[in-house]
Amino acid sequence: MWRLPGARAALRVIRTALEKLSPAEAQSQTAAGAMERAVVRCVPSEPKLSLSFALADGSHKNMQRDQSEPLGRVLSRIATNALKGHAKAAAAKKSRKSRPNASGGAACSGPGPEPAVACEPVVKLYYREEAVAEDVLNVDAWQDGAVLQIGDVKYKVERNPPAFTELQLPRYIMAGFPVCPKLGLEFGDPASSLFRWYKEAKPGAADPEVGIPSSLSSSSPSSSWTETEVEERVYTPSNADIGLRLKLHCTPGDGQRFGPSRELESVCVVEAGPGTCTFDHRHLYTKKVTEDALIRTVSYNILADTYAQTEFSRTVLYPYCAPYALELDYRQNLIQKELTGYNADVICLQEVDRAVFSDSLVPALEAFGLEGVFRIKQHEGLATFYRKSKFSLLSQHDISFYEALESDPLHKELLEKLVLYPSAQEKVLQRSSVLQVSVLQSTKDSSKRICVANTHLYWHPKGGYIRLIQMAVALAHIRHVSCDLYPGIPVIFCGDFNSTPSTGMYHFVINGSIPEDHEDWASNGEEERCNMSLTHFFKLKSACGEPAYTNYVGGFHGCLDYIFIDLNALEVEQVIPLPSHEEVTTHQALPSVSHPSDHIALVCDLKWK
Repeated sequence: MWRLPGARAALRVIRTALEKLSPAEAQSQTAAGAMERAVVRCVPSEPKLSLSFALADGSHKNMQRDQSEPLGRVLSRIATNALKGHAKAAAAKKSRKSRPNASGGAACSGPGPEPAVACEPVVKLYYREEAVAEDVLNVDAWQDGAVLQIGDVKYKVERNPPAFTELQLPRYIMAGFPVCPKLGLEFGDPASSLFRWYKEAKPGAADPEVGIPSSLSSSSPSSSWTETEVEERVYTPSNADIGLRLKLHCTPGDGQRFGPSRELESVCVVEAGPGTCTFDHRHLYTKKVTEDALIRTVSYNILADTYAQTEFSRTVLYPYCAPYALELDYRQNLIQKELTGYNADVICLQEVDRAVFSDSLVPALEAFGLEGVFRIKQHEGLATFYRKSKFSLLSQHDISFYEALESDPLHKELLEKLVLYPSAQEKVLQRSSVLQVSVLQSTKDSSKRICVANTHLYWHPKGGYIRLIQMAVALAHIRHVSCDLYPGIPVIFCGDFNSTPSTGMYHFVINGSIPEDHEDWASNGEEERCNMSLTHFFKLKSACGEPAYTNYVGGFHGCLDYIFIDLNALEVEQVIPLPSHEEVTTHQALPSVSHPSDHIALVCDLKWK
């Protein structure tokens, strides 16, 4: 464990120096000065603490003890373990001496003196050079920096050092696409941790155990590794890496100290990328993070894996798409590269699988400075990410439309109108759609706050009246958050609204009202007609206008996605151009080998008025 002012630079110097030592030199240096480590993990919410250390005989001890137990009992147990270890080592030594030598004779020519009977070693715990009393409870006794003495060996106690609880590389790696390891880190911070990437010097057969975190000495013996110059969390392989596996060496840190290093090798080799993607040209407009006065906003339905990986999707919805390009491991590479390349401040995603959020999006976007929240619907849900250097999450106000409509007094008047139409009411209350609402606060100016809403409305082409009611619930709820809870804060409302500009839903949002005789009230026939007039409080506009399409599949194309903004508080600085029609249709339709979803991301830079 190191405690140095220039920690990152200092550790690199130490690590480089140690790598140049021979094993014998390293061992002699350790014996000459460095103290052994005793690692203690003690968390208030857990009844037990763990204690881990290596005895002089080479055995490793992992002990679980009650935090409320007196120290003396633990020290006594350690002494017993040390005595047993000594006895085992002595027995092994005696066994070796008594073995016949190569010439067939005994290893020793005569009876030697009997080994002395080992006595229990003295075991003490010291803190600030004073012995800790044996009646002190474990929770208080095992302090960081204390010294555990077992016989002649001293151990420096490290309480709750930074440690990886999870370490995983993607299953599919492509040249030109960022590799973002999934990290679980306890008592540490990825930004304070150290990373170093290696690639195979020669292609080697993948070991079946590869991909599981290991100690520094457990690298696959069949491979030799070449150090890259990348010392960041994210590595983007080049074409020169195709056919090679990757290795990541990482050391957890917390800004003051470092924990034990771990190594991880990729299961797969680097594959060739698909060439030019639909978003590559768009990234030319988003090379840098925007200045503080701007909010780069993205809305994107990324196509849930639960929908992409069905027989119906492969044969009916997307028969033109190569089957491997519908697989999640492939699409995740494209989604990660596309999203990180936008350098966005706010990202609202729809059709997000829970596992995709936690295992793919969070690691990738976190590595580029974004933090996210998730709201499940049924099989998939919504995710909102925000740039940590610009915003902090003040509060969340997510709802399920049908639950809010039934139980929240805010929607009492709307519900009274709907109960007059039982067939329509039944259909509306069967829908599982949700609304995600996050209130963000500027990290530079605490007086600046913004309400970011995200939704995915009911999908069915004949569900126009259901979308109208869902939107009425959404706008009433957003009004409550942005006017009652946080008076006067501006609104950004993103989503896949499953409504073209000609529909009643879009008319309602843009004009502030919808008449009771609009044709969408009978979108599913006369039996479910539910005529009612609706109004809302906001003055909203579509920040990206009305593109020809944001969804392009074999049997349909149209504009379904929008970023609605509060005209009283926000204005549009720039809209990032959508891919050209030629790019979208290169492989007939979406998704494709060069585009991961059937939707196209909307990207714009917004400005505070």
